[in-house]
Amino acid sequence: MAGYHEPVLLQESVDALVTDANGIYVDVTFGGGGHSKEILKRLGKKGKLIAFDQDQDAIKNKIDDRRFMMIRSNFRHMKNFLRYHGAIPVTGVLADLGISSHQIDTAERGFSTRFDATLDMRMNNRSALTAEKIINEYPEQKLIQIFQEYSDMHQARSLTRRIARQRQEKKISTTGELMEILKMETDRGHEFQFFAKAFQALRIEVNRELDALKEMLKQCRDVVAEKGRLVVISYHSLEDRLVKNFIAAGNFTGQVERDVIFGQPAKSDFTSLNKKPVEPGEEEIAKNTRARSARMRVAERNKT
Repeated sequence: MAGYHEPVLLQESVDALVTDANGIYVDVTFGGGGHSKEILKRLGKKGKLIAFDQDQDAIKNKIDDRRFMMIRSNFRHMKNFLRYHGAIPVTGVLADLGISSHQIDTAERGFSTRFDATLDMRMNNRSALTAEKIINEYPEQKLIQIFQEYSDMHQARSLTRRIARQRQEKKISTTGELMEILKMETDRGHEFQFFAKAFQALRIEVNRELDALKEMLKQCRDVVAEKGRLVVISYHSLEDRLVKNFIAAGNFTGQVERDVIFGQPAKSDFTSLNKKPVEPGEEEIAKNTRARSARMRVAERNKT
């Protein structure tokens, strides 16, 4: 696990999550196992931890502990697996969203702008959809939508036109080829910020990240016990907004719904335990610069 991924807000997240040493906990983003290892330190002999990860590289980091269970799957299937293993309700769910340092630093995965690699970007290498397929086969209007919605890119239309012209002449197969096109759409000195926006948009689409997050959050209503905890660490505003709205209003728009019969505001399934998201301190950011965009929200399951 050394060097695989530096867990962000490690102590803060596990402090918020573990309220019962003999409870059942779920780490839906196992990765290098940093958060899972810390959770296990806090558990007693009867405690249990179930971890999810869809990346085959992460599975290699499986922890040898009788209280630990590893499931290779996207966390959007959390409820089904927990039901199968008789683990509902659970005492807490932890999600550390985004991509791991290992995924970024492994050139052939195609996540990083630092390497010229195949346009892959799959977190689950069993998936058929890749960034290469999106760039070369998606209709232009769909590409525009992806760049606008997932990266707030003002140049989405002109960029898509360039991509469309290029793919007619020659297939766009590598991150380097894509970045050459991206360079034409941004000012000198701002290339890498623009690259990051485009790569984020493609990665979100490849892995259906926002859809998976919504499904997992909705399932927490059914799997988290009363007074149980939901702890989510996000890395960009799209994720954080979904988490914030779900906790506050029980939906993803943030609009408080009303009871059909009495007209009163419907009660959310969770109560936020922090008014503002918890952010890493200067010391943590100095040690791990990838932590600087992290935002953690903590909520407690309300009584039904």
